[in-house]
Parts: sequence; structure tokens; C-alpha cells
Amino acid sequence: MIRINLLPFRKARKKENVRRQISIFILVLIFLTLGMSYFAIALNRKIQDLDNRIKTSNQQLSELTVLTKEIDDIKKKLDTIKKKTAVIKNLERNRKSSVILLDTMTSMVIPGRMWFTSLSDINDSVEINGFAMDNKTVADFMIKLEGSKLFYSVSLKTIKQQAIKDVSLKNFEISCRKIVKLEADNSEKAVKK
Repeated sequence: MIRINLLPFRKARKKENVRRQISIFILVLIFLTLGMSYFAIALNRKIQDLDNRIKTSNQQLSELTVLTKEIDDIKKKLDTIKKKTAVIKNLERNRKSSVILLDTMTSMVIPGRMWFTSLSDINDSVEINGFAMDNKTVADFMIKLEGSKLFYSVSLKTIKQQAIKDVSLKNFEISCRKIVKLEADNSEKAVKK
């Protein structure tokens, strides 16, 4: 019988398998290090991008805080300007009111029979203090006020007998409310005249 020695072939085959396994192991290690280094580089790039975004966001935030402070200052100035213009408009609107009130009151006074000591105009309330010769003069004056269509709710607060230089006079206090809309209409009529 013929004997064939297969040992060297098996040894060669084992060596070949060992070399193949070592080369696969080395290739796997190389690919793993390449993959891990690529992943690390990619993560570093993302970190750098995020750091740059944070820096630019912080810069924008500081710029925007400066802008918001400026906007708040402008809003405060605008509010003060609005308040000032509202005061000016109110003054302009009420400027003619006192003139109309005085003109109306002088036309309603009963000449030679009464005169005013004080006249106050607060919002839509008018307080009239004065002297009259008698009660009928005060009553006639109140009727004129009610009939003028500029005043409503005319009421006599007090009337007292008072002697001035040996003349007996009636000291009166009348309160009434004025109609604001009619005042504006009368001011326009007065301007047209």
C-alpha cells in the first residue's frame, strides 16, 4: 500500500489559515481605527460648529439686548410724547371753554341787580357765587341758566341775607352742570363769527 504523507500539506494549510486570520484581524483593526477616527473627526467638527453657533448666538444676543434697551428707551420717550400731546390736546380743547363760559355768564347776568364774586369750572361742574338784590333776581338767573341749553341740573346750594355798606343783599351759591357737546358747537359758532 502506498502511503502519502499529508502532514506538510496540513501544516501549510494551517499556516495559510493563520495568515488569513491574522490579515483579516489586522484589516478589521485598520477599518475600526479608520471608522473611529472618522467618527471622532466628525464629532469634533460638530462640536466646533456648535461652539461657533454659540459664539454667534451670544454676539447676536448682546446686540439684541442693546437694541431692546434702545427700543425700551424709545417706547418711554414715545409714551411721554403721547402724554404731552394728550395734555396739549386737552388744553386746546378746553381753551375756548372758559371763554365761552364767561361769555355765556355775562349774557345771563341781570344787569344792575346781581354780580358774581367767584365762578369755578371743574370738568363739567360749574360753581357760581355772587350777590343779588333779592330772591327773585336769583330765581330769574337760575331760569336763564336752565333755558340756555348749555347747563342742566341747576341747583341753589345756599342763599343768605348779608348787609354790605348798609345795603341788604342776598349772597347766593349755585351749582350746575354744563353740556360739553354744546360748548364745542358754540365754540365753533363763535370762531365762525
